[in-house]
Amino acid sequence: MKIGVQISLALGLGVVIALIAAEGAGAIASLLAGAGWKLVLLVPLQTLPLLLDALGWRSVILGRIRLPVLFLIACIRQAINRLLPVANVGGEIVGIRLLAQQGVDGAAAGASVVVELLLSLFAQYVFVAIGVVCLFYRTHNARVVQALGIGLAAGLPALVLMMVIVRNGRVFHRVEQMAKRLLSRWLNGHRGFDHGVRVDAAVRETLAARSRLSHALGWQISALVAGSSETWLALRWLGHPVGFSDALVLESLTQAAKSVLFMVPSALGVQEAGLIGVGLLLGLGSDVALALSLAKRMREVLFGLPSLLAWQWIEGRKIFLHVRRRNEPQGRRD
Repeated sequence: MKIGVQISLALGLGVVIALIAAEGAGAIASLLAGAGWKLVLLVPLQTLPLLLDALGWRSVILGRIRLPVLFLIACIRQAINRLLPVANVGGEIVGIRLLAQQGVDGAAAGASVVVELLLSLFAQYVFVAIGVVCLFYRTHNARVVQALGIGLAAGLPALVLMMVIVRNGRVFHRVEQMAKRLLSRWLNGHRGFDHGVRVDAAVRETLAARSRLSHALGWQISALVAGSSETWLALRWLGHPVGFSDALVLESLTQAAKSVLFMVPSALGVQEAGLIGVGLLLGLGSDVALALSLAKRMREVLFGLPSLLAWQWIEGRKIFLHVRRRNEPQGRRD
């Protein structure tokens, strides 16, 4: 898997470089320079969709956790997935770990991330459907809309099947049993494996709470719509304003491409090609689409780096406290 991620990273970076070279770096730089310092305002703007996402996540957590803490964990999750070569899964593992450190039961923490990811797929499905409708009213391009509609229709059964399997298929117990069989020679007969069973039970309990699911789904769809404001504002500052519905089309269809090719780290090349393709349907030049993509990546870096630093501080502090406690005399620990 590591080799696959590295290959995807290299290919994606190559696509980005090729697209910029083909369009002309000077033209793209001119657009970014024209927008100037205003593009930095995209950084604080990211707090709104992330806060809405955190509210949705909190709805499915079987336990109590303060919203500011959960918001920080959500920021760290996003920064790891967007800035590190982890194929968009490393952030979820770290999120589970950080939730457990805040006192949330480990099985409940794992279940909350699993259910939240499932709901995010349904939220993106709704978001893309809204984008397809907006695209039709904007362009009346029946062939493109028909192709996208067929893709949506084909994807829905897979989403429903995934939900059914996770709810009724004892997925994590089976994965755990497989791991026991593969690693039996190193486990020395160890029998204390029940975490998968507990995660499966927590997932079923969470999925049975329909009001929690509906609240979480509503928050996630709101976060996706709010995220379109980044595209809307960035294009205005780049000197090519569009309506909010056009920004929603750009955001939703690009998000769909990134979800399909989730194995590509940081969606390198995927985001750029998606914005160019959708932008052409809306009358945007390739140089504008690439400038928009670079503005988004600038925001990801400036917003994500403090989150990564916060994550390292949390982990470093935990190690420091653990070492200090081990070095304390027995009497003081008691």
